[in-house]
Amino acid sequence: MVRNSSPLAAVLGVVMGCACLPLHAKTDFNVVGREMAGMLQNSHYARIQFNADLSAKILSDYLTDLDPARLYFTQQDIDAFEKKYGRRLHELLIKGRCMEPANEIYKVFSQRVKERVDYAKKLLKTEKFSFESDQVVMRTRKGADWPTSQQAAEEIWKRQIEEALLSEILRRAAVKRLAEEQGKNDPLANEKSPEEKIIQRYDRFHRSIGEADEEDIANYFLSAVAAAHDPHTDYMSTREMERFRSGMSNSLVGIGALLQAEDDGATKIMGIVVGGPADKQGELKLNDRIVGVDSLNKGDVTDIMYMKIDHVVEMIRGKVDTEVRLKVEPSGGAPGEVKFITIKRGRVDLKDELASAEVIEMLHETGKRRIGWLQLPSFYLDFEDGDPSVSADIQKLLTRLNKAQVDGLVLDLRRNGGGSLEEVRRITGFFVGRGPVVQIKDTIGRIESKEALFRRPLYDGPLVVVTDKSSASASEILAGALQDYNRAVIVGDSSTFGKGTVQQPMEIGRYFRFFEDNSRAGYLKVTIQKFYRVSGSSTQKLGVQPDIVLPSLTDALEIGEAYLKHPLDHDLIRKAPDLRPLDQKGLFLPVLRKRNEGRVKAIKDFQYIVEDVDRTKNRIKQNAVSLNRGKRETELAESEKRRKTRNVERRKRFAEMEARDKKQFKFFRLTLDDLKAEKLPEVDREKDAEAFMRRAKDKEDALDDTPLWPSGLDPVKRETLEIIGDLVDQRDKARTAGILPAEE
Repeated sequence: MVRNSSPLAAVLGVVMGCACLPLHAKTDFNVVGREMAGMLQNSHYARIQFNADLSAKILSDYLTDLDPARLYFTQQDIDAFEKKYGRRLHELLIKGRCMEPANEIYKVFSQRVKERVDYAKKLLKTEKFSFESDQVVMRTRKGADWPTSQQAAEEIWKRQIEEALLSEILRRAAVKRLAEEQGKNDPLANEKSPEEKIIQRYDRFHRSIGEADEEDIANYFLSAVAAAHDPHTDYMSTREMERFRSGMSNSLVGIGALLQAEDDGATKIMGIVVGGPADKQGELKLNDRIVGVDSLNKGDVTDIMYMKIDHVVEMIRGKVDTEVRLKVEPSGGAPGEVKFITIKRGRVDLKDELASAEVIEMLHETGKRRIGWLQLPSFYLDFEDGDPSVSADIQKLLTRLNKAQVDGLVLDLRRNGGGSLEEVRRITGFFVGRGPVVQIKDTIGRIESKEALFRRPLYDGPLVVVTDKSSASASEILAGALQDYNRAVIVGDSSTFGKGTVQQPMEIGRYFRFFEDNSRAGYLKVTIQKFYRVSGSSTQKLGVQPDIVLPSLTDALEIGEAYLKHPLDHDLIRKAPDLRPLDQKGLFLPVLRKRNEGRVKAIKDFQYIVEDVDRTKNRIKQNAVSLNRGKRETELAESEKRRKTRNVERRKRFAEMEARDKKQFKFFRLTLDDLKAEKLPEVDREKDAEAFMRRAKDKEDALDDTPLWPSGLDPVKRETLEIIGDLVDQRDKARTAGILPAEE
């Protein structure tokens, strides 16, 4: 399978998961480390030697994972760890003693966090910051030196606290100003003081560090062991594996609620799945705060204040038809009011993460066109029973789009982080028919070509694929294959993510001895293969480069495989046998590019993006945030003036666009629930957005007066519709003239 790194994974991290698991691990994680070391040596694609060099990488990664901003450990700590463990972690792993360094380093880290947080709280209570100095703090401390001593660490922390306090003060002033301008109440008027708010944040962090159990510490350390091999080899604890399975299957067993940790220690309800157990029960509301959980509904309520969110999730999840009782502070209740809500767990389908489509009727240069827009969030597959399956869903949607007689099709792979390799193989066949889709190379150099087995394409009309920097793995296989076949025009960011490796989850407990407890051993997700496009090029690090590049804010950011730690190299192999691409002339790329360039130069929103990219690049290069309030207020005033000027321009232009759009566009919804509808329902973006999950609305977000994209078309989607319209027109003209390529 191809590892799924989609945004869905982050959401599922706080949605109720499935399967009831023991809360207290008996597994010896020294044994987990020992068996994992053997599995890595025998299974990893690169066959990396277990030696002192690897030990140094593991130690460096573990320390960086714990303290990425280099704010807690001192150089003295680092020197001591390197002297004691820097060249022997691999030996301790093999000998089954890996938890000795893992626990010792984590204990020091926990102590340093306590020291820094105590110092921060003392500063916030006693120090009077003037915000008049010319000092700056680094915007990011990635790659900064470790503090040379405790005193040096405190100097860094003093500036960090000063910046955090200044940012909170300026944020509140900006919110208050916006509220006054709009004649609304200040949503932060009753908040704790800025000092108290920051103390709360650090308190929560300190508590989360302190409450880590051995499974958590093992997870941190063994993840560093895995990641030292490549960015996508990973140790997954039992908790993480359950969330991963839910993400891949797009379904779970629980109460159907989206949770968020609050600074004051409670867990807030940020979303409720429509039709899920919590929704059907009816008592749990958006913005309610959970403060206690009775997992078995037997009267034993556990206080969850300041508990890590994954531990809260684990307490709430369970088996189908069992009950959980929640101690809740109602969102509209009086201070201190609590009530108990009992909910029967059930299976929850995450329908808003399933494939869906729109049929867009649009007027183009030569007349009315019907365009299908197919949204593919991830390559999901329930490995247990095969349902849901993204390929089965795409097949149904394509069949319905064919029935709607669309003139062209857009496949949207933006924000799609990957998923099942088998699913992408099938889906590619829907557009190219029978033929090679992807090539796989294993650790001994054997190359296998994976083929699509669809006899004929399910859809053979004009096709555009839109991608971005977060399109990864399986998305890159699909986009790359369609590009190599000259089957589609690829549009989007300057490249996709660049993940060209295949991972396989392996159950570590299977390698335990008979008498060893393996109940919480977890999984090793190990890179076993690299995949290559049918052209012979790896997507590794380079990604898929589109035929038509659109301006994007990601051009200013370090996003992609090449920026991760220890990525495998890009390389080339031979072209796939039996590759028979279509004639590229059938894509009319010179004409499409020329028209696109003319439009992009005239599109104001793309001009804004180009300006923002330059500004962001400059800010990242400077890597400095001023501690002078006057300078910061001037910067914010300039930013606010720019925002307001743009909004004034956009409101006028968007109103004109909306008026034109009513004559030019009609949008029809096509979800998996709409397949049998003879007449597709028109899109209602506000209503459709909460068709599957109701989400809490942030009070500060309500003050954002930035106008919405006209007709729900962001600049990329609007320009992509123009490109597919151009492609349809060119094909029609070529067909009329009798000069379409023979393959057509």
